[in-house]
Amino acid sequence: MDDSSQPMLDLPPPDDGSGITLADYAQQAYLEYALSVVKGRALPDVCDGQKPVQRRILYSMSRMGLGFGGANGTVGAKPVKSARVVGDVLGRFHPHSDQAAYDALVRMAQDFSQRYPLVDGQGNFGSRDGDGAAAMRYTEARLARITSLLLDEIDEGTVDFVPNYDGSTQEPRLLPARLPFTLLNGASGIAVGLATEIPSHNLREIADACVALIKTNGKLSEEELFAIVPGPDYPGGAQIISSPIDIADAYRTGRGSLKVRARWKIEDLARGQWQLVVNELPPGVSTQKVLEEIEEITNPKIKAGKKALSTEQTQLKAAMLSVLDVVRDESSKDAAVRLVFEPKTSRISQEEFITTLLAQTSLETSSPINLTMVGIDGKPTQKSLRQMLNEWIAFREITVEKRSRHRLDKVLDRIHILEGRQLVLLNIDEVIAIIRAADDPKAALIARFDLSERQAEDILEIRLRQLARLEAIKIEQELKGLREEQKKLEDILGSPAALRRLLVKEIEQDAKTFEDPRRTLIQAEKRAVAEVRVVDEPVTVIVSQKGWVRAQKGWASEKAAGANGTPAEYSFKSGDALYGAFECRSVDTLLVFGTAKDKAVRVYTVPVASLPGARGDGQPVTTLLDLESGTHVAHYFAGPLGASLLLSNTGGYGFIATVENMTSRQRGGKAFVDVGEGEQLCRPSLVGGASGAEPMPAATHVACASTGGRILTFEIGELKVLPKGGRGLTLIDLDAKDTLAGAAAYTRSVRIDGIGRGGKERDETLEIRTLNNARGTRARKGKAADLGFKPASIVRVQ
Repeated sequence: MDDSSQPMLDLPPPDDGSGITLADYAQQAYLEYALSVVKGRALPDVCDGQKPVQRRILYSMSRMGLGFGGANGTVGAKPVKSARVVGDVLGRFHPHSDQAAYDALVRMAQDFSQRYPLVDGQGNFGSRDGDGAAAMRYTEARLARITSLLLDEIDEGTVDFVPNYDGSTQEPRLLPARLPFTLLNGASGIAVGLATEIPSHNLREIADACVALIKTNGKLSEEELFAIVPGPDYPGGAQIISSPIDIADAYRTGRGSLKVRARWKIEDLARGQWQLVVNELPPGVSTQKVLEEIEEITNPKIKAGKKALSTEQTQLKAAMLSVLDVVRDESSKDAAVRLVFEPKTSRISQEEFITTLLAQTSLETSSPINLTMVGIDGKPTQKSLRQMLNEWIAFREITVEKRSRHRLDKVLDRIHILEGRQLVLLNIDEVIAIIRAADDPKAALIARFDLSERQAEDILEIRLRQLARLEAIKIEQELKGLREEQKKLEDILGSPAALRRLLVKEIEQDAKTFEDPRRTLIQAEKRAVAEVRVVDEPVTVIVSQKGWVRAQKGWASEKAAGANGTPAEYSFKSGDALYGAFECRSVDTLLVFGTAKDKAVRVYTVPVASLPGARGDGQPVTTLLDLESGTHVAHYFAGPLGASLLLSNTGGYGFIATVENMTSRQRGGKAFVDVGEGEQLCRPSLVGGASGAEPMPAATHVACASTGGRILTFEIGELKVLPKGGRGLTLIDLDAKDTLAGAAAYTRSVRIDGIGRGGKERDETLEIRTLNNARGTRARKGKAADLGFKPASIVRVQ
C-alpha cells in the first residue's frame, strides 16, 4: 500500500490513557486501507485519466528523456529496456511489485487494450488471445507521441508536486492533460466496495463535445451532447447494437450495459461456396475464446454430478453441427483478427448461420459501463458523461490559468532584465566608469540608475560582446514581442471569455493533430436469439405425483383403448401415480410451481420439446430446473403461452394469469404467487386457451371448496388478471380454522376429490344444477355441502 498520497488516520497511542478497542482499530485501519486502494490504485482521476501507477510510469519515462519526438521537429529518443523504466519507477515513485508496474506498462503499450496507447513498445507485448508479454529484460519502450498532451506543460507551473514515498524527490499529483484521457482510453478496475468500467471513446468526438460545452457555457442539451458522442469507440472496432436510448441512459446515469457484436464479411469461393470471416471482435473477446466456446458446444462434457449429457447440451450440439463445418483462426501480422467459419453446405441461409454463431458464442456479448472515478474534488464517485466533461473542463481552465500566470511571471521577469540592459546601453560609458571606479559596483549602479538587485546582477554578469550596437536592436525587438505576449496573457487572466476562447483553440488544434476515424460502428440491431427448430405436433405431457415427467407423441384421448372411451393407462415407479396428463403441442411450455416455507411461489419454465420421450418412466423434473434451497415442487401445467390459469392459495386468495406471464428464461424461475404465513398454493385450474383433441371452452364461473365442506360459486368476471403476479383477491370467506381446498374455473361441472372415513379416497362430480345452488358473489362464505368426505382438491371437468 502506498501511504505517500493518503493521510494516516489519527489513531490514539496505546499508552496515552485514552485506549481503543480492537473493533474500532480494525474499523479505522480497514477504512484507511479501503481509501488507499480506491484512490491510490484502482480508480483513475477524472482530470488526467490516469491511475497513480500509470501517472508515475509516464512521469518517470519523461524524466528519463524517453519522449517520442517528431511533433515539433525534434528527434525522438531511442527505446530503452523496459526493466530500466520499471526500476526507475519502483526506486523513485512506486515501491510495489515490479511485475505490477510492468503489467501496467504493458497494458499502456497494447493497441488492443487502449484506444490511444501511451507507450510505444518494441518487442512482444502480448496479444488479444491472452498471450503474456515477454519478460521486461527483453522488451523496450518509450513514450508515444500522444503523451505530449499529458506531459508537455508539466514544467510550466500547471500542477502541484508532492513528495514521493520517502521524501527524496517529488512527483506530480496530476498530469496537465490537454484532453480528457479518462474517456479517450477508458479504465477498468476493482477497489474495495467500488469498481469502474469506463469504455474508450473517439478523440475527435470527445474534443467536439468539450468545445460545444465550453461555447454554450455548459448549457448544451442532452440530445445535442449525445449526437456529438453517440457511443464508445472500442480499440478493436466491432458494432454496438444497443439502441440510442440505452446508450443515452448509460451516459446519463453513469451505469449501464451495451450489446456489442463482432463484424464480419462474406467471402465468395469457387463453385458457389462461401465462408464467413470475422475481422473485428467485441471488447474483451479473443479468437481463442470463441474457438474454445465452439469446442465446448460441439464436443460437450458431462456436467459434474450427471450421468449423461443434458437435453440442452445435446440440442445445442446438434444445432451447431447442422450449420457449421469448419472453424479456423487465420489471424496474423497482416490481419490482427481473421476468424474463418465454413458452413456445412452453401445452401444454408447466411442469416441463419450468422445468427447461430452470434447467439451461442461471445461474437455477441455485453459490455458494461460504470463511470466511477476520482472526481475533481478528490472523492470517488459515479458520474454521468456530462459531469465528466464538465469537471475536466473546469480542471483545464485551472491548468491554463496556472500556465498563463507562470508564463506571465517569466515574461515580466524577462522584460525587467531587458529594461535594465537597455538602460545600460544608453549610458554605457558611465556604467563602465562606475564599474571600474567603485568598490561595490552593484550598489553604485543601483544608486545611480535606480536599478533592482536583479537588474544590477545581470548587468555585472553581461558579456562585453552583448554591448554591441546590434545587441540594442535585438533587445528592442525582443521587448516588443514580450510586451505583446504580456498583453495577451493579461487578457487571458483578466477575461473568462478570452480564457474559454484559448481553451477552444487549443482543443481544436490538438484534435486536428491526433484525430483518427471512428472504429466502432453504432447501429441498433435485434439481439441474436438461437431458436431450436421444433416440429409442431400434438403431444401429451405426463407428470407423476413424485415429479417424473415425459412427453408422449399424440393426444391421450385419441389413444383411448376400446370403444368405451377408457383412457390409456400409464406406468410409473412403485409407489408413484399420475399427477396429470396435459394434451398440448411440442412447441408449448411446461410450468412447474415450486413452494418454500413463507416464501413466494416460484414458477419454473421447461420447454415441452426438451422433455424426454415416453419410453420408460421419464426424468425427474428437478434435473431440468435450478431449485432454490428448501423449495419443493407442488404443481404442474403444460400448455400454450396464451392459456390462462386460475391460481389460488389455501388462505382463500386467487387471481388469473396467462402462461406467458409466468414464463421465464432463467432456470431459476421467477417469484409469482405471494402466499401468507402457513399458506400453500392450490392446484392451478385452466380458465381457457389450452390445446388438445377436444379443447375446453373458456370458463364462465369459479367454484371454491373449503376443507370444512363449504362451496361457493361466482362469475369469473369478478376476478382480476394480474400479469405480474401477486396474491390476488379474496375468493371465499373462510372460518378461522378452515382453509381453501382449491378453486376451479368451469362451464358445466367440477370434480371434488377428498378423503373419506378410514382414509379412503373419495370423489364426487358436481353438475351445473348443484353448483348453481351454491351461487353467490365473491368473498362470501358459500354453502355447506353434504359430500360425506373432507375436500382436498377441486378440478374442472367441463
